[in-house]
Amino acid sequence: MANNPMFNEAAFDRAKKQQARPEVQEENLRAEGFMPRYTAATGSQVMTVQGTINKTFALLALCVLGGYVGWVKVAAMSPALLFGLLIGAFVIAIWTSFKPSVSPFTSPIYAVAEGVLLGFISAQYNAEYQGIVLQAVLITVLVFAVMLFLYKTGILKVTQGFATAVVSATAAIAIMYVGSWIFSLFGGNISYLTSSSGLSIGISVVVCIVAALNLALDFEFISQMSARGDAPKFMEWYAGFGLLVTIVWLYIEILKLLAKSKRR
Repeated sequence: MANNPMFNEAAFDRAKKQQARPEVQEENLRAEGFMPRYTAATGSQVMTVQGTINKTFALLALCVLGGYVGWVKVAAMSPALLFGLLIGAFVIAIWTSFKPSVSPFTSPIYAVAEGVLLGFISAQYNAEYQGIVLQAVLITVLVFAVMLFLYKTGILKVTQGFATAVVSATAAIAIMYVGSWIFSLFGGNISYLTSSSGLSIGISVVVCIVAALNLALDFEFISQMSARGDAPKFMEWYAGFGLLVTIVWLYIEILKLLAKSKRR
């Protein structure tokens, strides 16, 4: 199935290969039917939905903590420090995506670093538009809750066609952002992304919708992989990390959209 790039079969296959050594032989025996699989009721050496929820909330709490630091220390944040945090978070994200077994250690670090950056960015927006951050947070929580409700009730079904469309749209957005950034380096006008024009706001609305739809893909893949019963326990941290990435993206896009609307 097409899905969030953080969540794919290759990542979970790598995770199984990276599983703790004493459990590898046992997993092979289970696959042959000589040993029962671990279940949530017997100590849970495999990924579960509840475990993923717990890890996601832990990462969100760390992100909020980092955000508080970035918010109150905004005046002390030098460009060099911010650049270092940005590069560090990017490197950690890439490392984690290629080596899921390190996610119990790298995802909390990423959450704190990303939180500090978000705190700084949020403080800048709030200084210009008082109260905009609280609005963005509340809308992000509401969108998350609505998407979870739609998914859990079956109103929104994650079919192959739906997943392919969302992933294609996400890839197109990434290409647009990267291309626009490169274009701006050569003096190009990218007001279609930064201004408060109807086109710019329209693009932001579309991006917010795509970011929200990515949540449905995340929910579906976590549910599927947990149901398989063979994803290593540390993949709960990896899945929580992937969800955090989507939530942060959604929050930033909502913040930008609110700022554009207030400038009109």
